[in-house]
Amino acid sequence: MVERYYRELLRFLARLVKDGDTASDIAHESYVRVLTLRDSGTIISDPRGLLYRTARNLVIDRHRRATVRAQSVVDDLEHIDEAVAHVSSQPEHAWESSQRTRALVAAIDALPPRCREAFVLHKFDGLSHHEVAERMGISRNMVEKHIIRGVLACKQRLMAFDSAADESTGVPE
Repeated sequence: MVERYYRELLRFLARLVKDGDTASDIAHESYVRVLTLRDSGTIISDPRGLLYRTARNLVIDRHRRATVRAQSVVDDLEHIDEAVAHVSSQPEHAWESSQRTRALVAAIDALPPRCREAFVLHKFDGLSHHEVAERMGISRNMVEKHIIRGVLACKQRLMAFDSAADESTGVPE
């Protein structure tokens, strides 16, 4: 069964997801699931059909997870943007706003080079995950991981900044 349908399934998935590595991962996972089912004693009357259905379901699952992750990242950045905008709109907090900006820049600068590149291309240059993946020659999944890592680094840096600011002003948390 493996030799018979693997290349065909891989070509189908590569066209569908437009990423060879992801297509290979999905094809492998499809085979694992179908072979596990077969090894459990279940009779499979149409192995090719089951492979394709399993692969399609895995593509849909990946897409749903990626959409949820991407929306979470966008929501996180909107909260960061709102916090920075709120602080910078009050003249007495201009200094604090510039310090927060410096903290964010430091967090981005501290990211590993490829992670920083993906984060900057997406957040500052406005490229989509797909465009970043194409430009950098990596998978969309890796782009998402880089962006999430960047957002988390920014959030942690802001939390540390806010905690230090609260301590220096004597404001209880």
